[in-house]
Amino acid sequence: MSGFDSFSTDFFQTSYSIDDQGQGYDCSGRPYGRQYGGYDYSQHGGFVPPDMVQQQPYMGQIYQPTQAYAPASAQSFYGSNFEDEPPLLEELGINFDHIWQKTLTVLHPLKVADGTIMNETDLAGPMVFCLAFGATLLLAGKIQFGYVYGISAIGCLGMFCLLNMMSMTGVSFGCVASVLGYCLLPMILLSTFAIVFSLQGMMGIILTAGIIGWCSFSASKIFISALAMEGQQLLVAYPCALLYGVFALISVF
Repeated sequence: MSGFDSFSTDFFQTSYSIDDQGQGYDCSGRPYGRQYGGYDYSQHGGFVPPDMVQQQPYMGQIYQPTQAYAPASAQSFYGSNFEDEPPLLEELGINFDHIWQKTLTVLHPLKVADGTIMNETDLAGPMVFCLAFGATLLLAGKIQFGYVYGISAIGCLGMFCLLNMMSMTGVSFGCVASVLGYCLLPMILLSTFAIVFSLQGMMGIILTAGIIGWCSFSASKIFISALAMEGQQLLVAYPCALLYGVFALISVF
């Protein structure tokens, strides 16, 4: 046993001590507690359990999280002020200035039509004129609202197809309905005369023919100006005269 004790004391004698446990060693057995390769590894300690790490106390309020998204106000969508919004009539496409100019163009057949204004699909004026025409017929004892709207729809569809075949640029159905509706204004005057006077005599026939020519000439003038169809006014005026002749027959008989 004495030989074993001497063997165990002389076996593997090194310079290791318990004080060197805090130091790390590299592959060659040398400690790298000091800076090695420009980095101090001694600053790193051992593994610390998470429950022993001191956490910072929560300073917020429970059930009251910080608001990450601030909803935009209504003014940010519509401008800095509600006064910057366009008027409601302008959003609906109702412009009284253009309506007045179109009405003056129809009432004055020799006035040059503005093609930019006449090319708009404004149906506010035509609807008013159709209602006024039906109201004057009603005052004369003729309930013809169905005929007025039915003939108007068929006439607008026929003129729409005809103008698209004749013009190079083409035209929309709303523009055709707008022009034909505005040019119905002289026919309202004829139906107003029919309330007081009879239009079945010679004077009535002459007045009716003049109103038909007035409506068809105004409509053809506007179509020629809006669609740039120079030299084709008579070709456009003829189908317009046929359409307004049907309205004249309703007013006379």
